[in-house]
Amino acid sequence: MRSHGWGGNPPATDKEARERILDATRRCIDVATGAVGIVAVAEDLGVTRQTIYRYFPSTVELLQAAMLSSVEPFLDRLSAELGQLRMAPADLVIEALVTTLDSLLDEPYLALVFEPGRGSAFSRGVTSPNSRAFGRAILDRLPLDWAAEGFTEEYMDELVEHTLRIFQSFVLDPGSPPRRGDDLRRYLRRWLAPTITPSECADRSGARAPERS
Repeated sequence: MRSHGWGGNPPATDKEARERILDATRRCIDVATGAVGIVAVAEDLGVTRQTIYRYFPSTVELLQAAMLSSVEPFLDRLSAELGQLRMAPADLVIEALVTTLDSLLDEPYLALVFEPGRGSAFSRGVTSPNSRAFGRAILDRLPLDWAAEGFTEEYMDELVEHTLRIFQSFVLDPGSPPRRGDDLRRYLRRWLAPTITPSECADRSGARAPERS
């Protein structure tokens, strides 16, 4: 880690550097009237773009990391909203998906990553580690013991990926007219819900779990 820049006060560790970059990114997001990029963050910190790229290889990765570090309040609200529901796993996933899509209008850090102007970049990053971590955080907040319901870790990983891909499709093309609220719930119950069942879970050997009696 180079010692110049950083307003004359370089970070002591890579972890501190990443935290300060994310802090600067959030500052830029809060005051920006348009898209936020690495140039603005570098200027805020008094470092070069190459310094930012050493920790975050692209603007999408940087914005997704800033999003993840700032979505705890959203996840808390989602948990509170869905925490009292007693639903089948598929219905809970659908509720989380619909709620998250509806929240894009009110959550600046979510909206910035998924705004239409960043469509091509987002389409490449939907299955990135940051995106998958966000998707898994949502599923883990739902009021359900996934393992007890028969969902393996392998299946959970694939469920996160599949849900993110569906999320991506509705962000990039909401439909004409856009599907939202109950209309979106009806659509997802018809086409997504049947695929979210423990009977489709694969065990470590690749065989399907037995059907429940």
